[in-house]
Amino acid sequence: MGSFSIWHWLIVLIIILLVFGTKKLRNLGSDLGGAVKGFKEGMRDATAEEKVADPPPPQTPTPQVGTGQTIEGEIREKTRS
Repeated sequence: MGSFSIWHWLIVLIIILLVFGTKKLRNLGSDLGGAVKGFKEGMRDATAEEKVADPPPPQTPTPQVGTGQTIEGEIREKTRS
C-alpha cells in the first residue's frame, strides 16, 4: 500500500495514450524540447552579454600609510530637492 506497481503505471500510460493520442504526445514532447533549448540559449546569450557589457574598472593604486602620499578630494554639501 502506498506505492504503485508496474501494472498501475502501464494502465495509466494506456489511458493517456487513448485520451491524447500518440501524435499529440509527440508534438508536446517536441514543443517542450524546443522550449528548453530556447531557454538554455537565452541564458547563454545573457551571460555572454553580461561579460561583454561589464568590463572590470581600471585599477588605481591605493596609498599606503607612511609613504607620504596625499589624497585630495572635495567635500560637497547635500542639497534637498
